[in-house]
Amino acid sequence: MTIAHINRIATATPPHDMHDAFVRFARTLLPEARTKAVFDRLVGMAQISHRYAVVPPAADPEGMSVDATGVYRRGRFPSTGQRMAMYEDHAPALAARAVEGLALGDDAARISHVIVTSCTGMYAPGVDLDLVERCGLNPSVERTMVGFMGCYAAINALKLAHHIVRSQPDAKVLVVDVELCSLHLRETHDLESMLAFLVFADGCAASLVSAEPTGLAIDGFHAASIPGTRDLMRWNIRDQGFDMVLSGQVPAAIARGLDGSAAAILAGALPATIDAWAVHPGGRSVLDAVQRGLGLDPDALAASRDVLDRFGNMSSATVMFVLQSIMAGKGAAERGCAMSFGPGLTAETMRFHRVQGS
Repeated sequence: MTIAHINRIATATPPHDMHDAFVRFARTLLPEARTKAVFDRLVGMAQISHRYAVVPPAADPEGMSVDATGVYRRGRFPSTGQRMAMYEDHAPALAARAVEGLALGDDAARISHVIVTSCTGMYAPGVDLDLVERCGLNPSVERTMVGFMGCYAAINALKLAHHIVRSQPDAKVLVVDVELCSLHLRETHDLESMLAFLVFADGCAASLVSAEPTGLAIDGFHAASIPGTRDLMRWNIRDQGFDMVLSGQVPAAIARGLDGSAAAILAGALPATIDAWAVHPGGRSVLDAVQRGLGLDPDALAASRDVLDRFGNMSSATVMFVLQSIMAGKGAAERGCAMSFGPGLTAETMRFHRVQGS
């Protein structure tokens, strides 16, 4: 049986570190001293140092605009149409930068399939066709868009790539996960709504999946939906951008769901036998919940916590940043598990192992 492998992963982020600007701007929206104190405490606990965005920060984000271009002005935040125009301007270039990082060379012309995931923007002709032109791909390449699935879309894209390679052993599948979460910054006084936008950022990951036995071999997938959690995580298109609802009950629900799903996720293996964990860092509390739900050692999620600190939550691209870190590591990592969470509430998971010599 043909085995699909993640041969290479490359990542890219925009040039503008917006974390401090977003935090300072958000704080000014809170009307009460007590709420500001709660906000400050939560920011300190977030364990995020940097987040990158396609819009440059304003010199004084506590002034009239959070960004230097004046698009996000107090009382006049952009419409969904304006945000989508920005997505069309920035997403293809960021995606192309990530693909360039794969250094495909002659393989570019041999790419047989392109899978693009994104939940932060849409247009047609889309990112997939832009990549064909920008990256010198075969115009007849087979293209698939995985849209609006949220943070777990990358795992679903790898699942599609896995099926393609198993049915077509000579296939070379390019998977691109591009997200511009910062475009959907909202002007709100609601603390819970605001916190959702104190972790999100922009980023892109590109990966090459084929039957070539290098990198990470894909062993299998499992989706674990947690009953009674449908309303805890939502992502809706509204007049002022895409509206994220991220309940504070999510971490507890994840811990509870993983406690009962670990055996199915790991195909009967024990969590202690897994050498590498690539868990989507949806936030510090999410990682704490995974550690608690699976009974992991404190350092088991070090790669995920490092990505959270340096980049924040880039939705679907984030788990690929963690997998890239694991691939670059010098440890054995004989057996691994990747895991992302999204609307449902659902955990999409993938078992993998490092190919000897990779």
